[in-house]
Amino acid sequence: MAFDEIKENFAEADSRVRSYIERSSEYYQLKGFKFLMLGITSFSRALLLAAVGFIALFFLSLAASFGIGQSLDNTFYGFLCVGLFYVIVGFIAYAVRHKIDKPILKIFSEFYLEES
Repeated sequence: MAFDEIKENFAEADSRVRSYIERSSEYYQLKGFKFLMLGITSFSRALLLAAVGFIALFFLSLAASFGIGQSLDNTFYGFLCVGLFYVIVGFIAYAVRHKIDKPILKIFSEFYLEES
């Protein structure tokens, strides 16, 4: 009789452990899915905004190039001025690229380490 009770207790403990493992697995799958979807939606939103921003920047650059070109009576100089402006902005962005890492890491760590 004592062995039957011990056997039943072990069987019950085994079923509880298996249930816990299954539920934990499901929980981490859902947490991983949530994190993946947050990443995908954030990336999609950023990609859409970047595409619209680049199109707007392209047309504004064309307008500025033609405007500067008309004021200088030479369209080539207008495009040259705008091109040089972008080269200077590129060099500045390259120079401060390390200062951008910390805020990006902080933002993504908040998403990843978020407790649910």
